[in-house]
Amino acid sequence: MVVCKRIYEPSSSKDGYRVLIDRLWPRGVKREEAAIKEWLKELAPSSELRRLATTDKSKWAEFQRRYRMELSKPELQPTLERLRKIARSGTLTLLYAKRDTQHNNAVVLKEVLEEGL
Repeated sequence: MVVCKRIYEPSSSKDGYRVLIDRLWPRGVKREEAAIKEWLKELAPSSELRRLATTDKSKWAEFQRRYRMELSKPELQPTLERLRKIARSGTLTLLYAKRDTQHNNAVVLKEVLEEGL
């Protein structure tokens, strides 16, 4: 199972394997309190794409399309498959910092991962 959660929310034993998928460390979060297993910066959207996502919600469809293209890179496939394996055996929690819980990279990555489950 794959779930998305803001890193600012308290961690829970139900979170399972917690992975931060933002390129930048979230402000105000202490590393020791984040309770993450991995920080996978390579799965974060490119800086250009991240700017697009933060400036204009009307471009959500374009963001999704372009982020999916970035995630389709051959060098990312082993990491994505490893995360799918974790999700098959338990809970994988994708952590992000963005306030918008419906329009963020975790939502898209969750869809991509679930398509391969």
